[in-house]
Amino acid sequence: MLALARKINQSIMIGNDIEITLLEIKGDQVKIGISAPKSVSIYRKEIYAQIQEENRNAGKEVDVSKIRDIFSPKE
Repeated sequence: MLALARKINQSIMIGNDIEITLLEIKGDQVKIGISAPKSVSIYRKEIYAQIQEENRNAGKEVDVSKIRDIFSPKE
């Protein structure tokens, strides 16, 4: 992990097109701004983990035999 010190209104760049700016510090909270292309998804880590879990669960609920019946040639 790379750890960087920044002051308010200072930024870091990730690649050529993602900019992270430190906007505010209040007590134990830090507010950041993220500028990135619309094609880049940005999630809080806990939301990202929920999405991943939902995706794993969705794959478990598939009844493969029913899918085979749909695509198998009918006699």
